[in-house]
Amino acid sequence: MGLTIAQKIIKSHLLEGRMIPGQEIGIRIDQTLTQDSTGTMVYLQFEAMGIERVKTRLSVAYVDHNMLQEGFENADDHRYIRTVAHKYGIYFSRPGNGICHQVHLENFGVPGETIIGSDSHTPTAGGIGMLAIGAGGLDVAVAMSGGAYYFTMPEIINIKLSGRLKPYVSAKDVILEVLRRLTVKGGIGKIIEYTGEGVKSLSVPERATITNMGAELGATTSIFPGDEVTRSFLIARKREEVWVEIYPDDDALYNKTLEIDLGEIQPLAAMPHSPDNVKPVTEIGEIKIDQVAIGSCTNSSYQDLMKAAKILKGKTVHKEVSLVISPGSRQVLTMLASNGALADLLAAGARILESGCGPCIGMGQAPATNAVSLRTFNRNFKGRCGTVSAKVYLVSPETAAVSAIAGELTDPRSCRENIKVEIPETFPVNDNMIIPPSNTPGKVEVIRGPNIKPFPLNIPLPRKIEGEILIKVGDNITTDQIMPSNAKILPYRSNIPYLASYCLVPCDKDFPERARKSGGGFIVGGENYGQGSSREHAALVPLYLGIKGILAKSFSRIHKANLINSGILPLRFINPDDYDNIREFDSILIDDAVEQIMKGNTITVKNTTQNTMYELKVEVSSRELEMLIAGGKINLIKREKVGKQ
Repeated sequence: MGLTIAQKIIKSHLLEGRMIPGQEIGIRIDQTLTQDSTGTMVYLQFEAMGIERVKTRLSVAYVDHNMLQEGFENADDHRYIRTVAHKYGIYFSRPGNGICHQVHLENFGVPGETIIGSDSHTPTAGGIGMLAIGAGGLDVAVAMSGGAYYFTMPEIINIKLSGRLKPYVSAKDVILEVLRRLTVKGGIGKIIEYTGEGVKSLSVPERATITNMGAELGATTSIFPGDEVTRSFLIARKREEVWVEIYPDDDALYNKTLEIDLGEIQPLAAMPHSPDNVKPVTEIGEIKIDQVAIGSCTNSSYQDLMKAAKILKGKTVHKEVSLVISPGSRQVLTMLASNGALADLLAAGARILESGCGPCIGMGQAPATNAVSLRTFNRNFKGRCGTVSAKVYLVSPETAAVSAIAGELTDPRSCRENIKVEIPETFPVNDNMIIPPSNTPGKVEVIRGPNIKPFPLNIPLPRKIEGEILIKVGDNITTDQIMPSNAKILPYRSNIPYLASYCLVPCDKDFPERARKSGGGFIVGGENYGQGSSREHAALVPLYLGIKGILAKSFSRIHKANLINSGILPLRFINPDDYDNIREFDSILIDDAVEQIMKGNTITVKNTTQNTMYELKVEVSSRELEMLIAGGKINLIKREKVGKQ
């Protein structure tokens, strides 16, 4: 039996386990990336391991999230990351150099290699043929120390593309169509692999748009072949030497195949407040808009912004619309400035932002009250933009640009401009904003500002666990709801005690105070609890507040791993009625906890308020079981170190 692309890469990097879906495997990691929103915690954890130098082939620290510097906090974090990178063998991409995923694609992506990153959109690199996985910060720190990355071997879903995209239809519409069909839960426990003749018509940046939003499917990752298109991309960036041809075998066996004719796709939009709430632009209708934002790691490539510039050239943004554009990298911005496209955008009334994540994470450009914002981003969760009452629609750059002129959501096929973009044969390469690590690490001082606080550690799993149900929430609760991320809170991502006051506030403003007064307890959630970002803060902050376990119908992959890393029990309801019957403030008791989870993956929980019993699943590997008993991954690492001495 032949192998798929993903299976080939996994096989060549396999350290532990067998490639059987549902079984845990451990793979060798070639590259890691972090960004500043999650990076500070990653490097604090890495330092705690006592490793003198990173052991990956390449590790890169990016600054692209916390760019607003209203106080010292963000600048202090940037300085800490820069000095720790310099000391421990990590490349450092300076503020303003661009969004991690765009810059990594341009400078470091290698077909056939593995990368994990402390950002859920790390699968963007799948567009260049990498096995690229978003992970919690602690998993990234362990990989940098030379440890394996463990995850459950996924099923492989083949999305077979045929045909070509029609004018004004883009790669963004392709992934929105996939989301429409599969939903935000459709990729859980799966790798999405793109094949077929239609793949040849998509450039690497277009492929990266599609793999980027595989994160919104809940997929472990998404991947395209390493083919001649990939090779041309690398030649243009003077990196042809890293090219590796990688295709699926002719007799590769997939768990499922979904066929999509690119020629049949039309302009689409994800309506509020979920990336899978997708309808054709023509069906949604000409709704009035207030803001348009073009950029993010999904759609900020040279190709994307050139199309927008061609549409906007000689036009003026509607008088009631604010248009903001954030180029994905300094390279993209430089090219737009050199060929005159930047002047066209400015003349049309666009506001040019720094090359960074910006509005996508609520870092500035929050819409007005009750505003409608069209964004070329990847998430439109309620309140993520910084304004709870705003309605965010996810669209392509073409739809965004045409609509910015019209002042209402508009089908881009109404435009008559020629927006075909010729990809340059060579791109200007200037990496002077990427600082290599020091050759004399012993002389480097790591500088920590006063806002950088120690990360919380759990205690070993006690025999008896008890506490109240502090909150009960519904399906698809996001990490943005568990641990909000906006311009006011982001500067404190290295200060867990401060962040604790915002935990689950979008669901219940009284939750933090209730958790403090109760000394901790339990959270009850519905399906897909913890979807969204890879931020481990969504586990570390509940840990700080004394949360002992989460009882949910199901968990997102990364958040579940982060809970286990923190020593918080992820408990899945076996009987859906138990979720319906359990109430906030019920008292919960787990007796003989260690003995129960060591016997098997089912645990009995008593509701002492209602005098009822629940059976819940603890679906963990033997390795994860050790972590839970030890009180988290760091505790287990420390225990193993002592055992080796």
